[in-house]
Amino acid sequence: MKLSRLILAACLAALAVPLAAHAQYPAKPVRVLVGYVAGSSTDIVGRVMADRLGAYWKQSVYVENRGGAAGNVAADAAAKAPGDGYTLLFAQNGLAISAAALPNLPYKAETDLVPLAPVAATPHILIVGPDFPAKSVQELIGRARAEPGKLAFGSSGVGNSDHLCGELFNVMAGIQALHVPYKGGAPAATDVMAGRIAYYFAGMPVGLPLAKSGRVRALAVTGKQRFGGAPDIPTVAEQGLPEYEARLWQGFFAPASVPPELSARIARDVQTVLAQPETRDKLQSVGVELFEDNQANFRRFFSAEIEKWRNVVKAANLKLE
Repeated sequence: MKLSRLILAACLAALAVPLAAHAQYPAKPVRVLVGYVAGSSTDIVGRVMADRLGAYWKQSVYVENRGGAAGNVAADAAAKAPGDGYTLLFAQNGLAISAAALPNLPYKAETDLVPLAPVAATPHILIVGPDFPAKSVQELIGRARAEPGKLAFGSSGVGNSDHLCGELFNVMAGIQALHVPYKGGAPAATDVMAGRIAYYFAGMPVGLPLAKSGRVRALAVTGKQRFGGAPDIPTVAEQGLPEYEARLWQGFFAPASVPPELSARIARDVQTVLAQPETRDKLQSVGVELFEDNQANFRRFFSAEIEKWRNVVKAANLKLE
C-alpha cells in the first residue's frame, strides 16, 4: 500500500511539472518568426502584436524575419522548433496557399503547425506608380489588353496572397501580365514607385501610407465594400469586375508539438491582447481590420482556406513551384 502511494505521488508530481511550467509561461523571451522582410504588411502587423503581447506577458517578445519562398522558410523553421511555446509563427494567406499548391514542401502545414488565433483580415490595395498613365481599373485593363504580356505586376513571393490577387485579377479581366516576385511587399512597392513594374496588390499597411503621401496612386481596394480607412478609394468590383474580392488575413501559429493546454493558453492571451483598446488603435493606425475569433474556429477557417485555394489553383491551372 505504501509503495502504491509513493508511485501515485510520483506520477502526480511528474504531471504537475509541465502544468506549473505552463502557468509561468512565458518565463523567457518569445520569438515570433515572420516569413517576410522588415516593412512588409505581415511584418508590420506582427511587430504590433509582438509589442502588445510583450507588454501583456511582461516579457520580451521579438520578431525574427526569415524572408523567402513565400513565407515557407519561416514556416518550416517554426514547424521544426521545440514545442515549448517560445517559438511562434506569424503568418498569412500564403501559408494556406502553399499547403494547397505545393505538395513537396519540407513540412506539412496541416499537421506540423497548429493555428492559434487570427489577428487581421484586410483588403489589398491596388497601386501603380505616380507617373503611370492609368487612373482607374478600367484604364489599367485597357492598357494591359493593348500590350499583352508587357505589363508587370509584383508580389511578395510566389503563392502569396498578393500574387494570387494579381492572378485572379488577370483571369477575371482577361489580360496577360508578367508576374515579378519579391521577398516582401516593401521592395515590390519600391519598384512600383520607381516605375520598374506597373502595378501591385499591396497589403494595406504597405500601400495605404504610400497612397496617402502621393508616392503611389491607389486605383482600388479588393474588398466587396470600400475600406473604412480610405473610403474615397473605390473597389475593384465597382470598376467592372463585380465578382472580384480578396482579403489578406494574418494570425499566429505554433509547432504542432506544443501541448494542447499551452496552445490554448497562448491563443486566449492573443485574444485578450487583441481586445485591448490600445492594441486595436495601433492595428487600425497601420491600416488593418481586425479578425477576432477563437482557436477552434480559426482551425476550421484555416482548413477551409486550404481547400478554397486548392480549388482556385486547380481551376486557374497555376503552377506555383
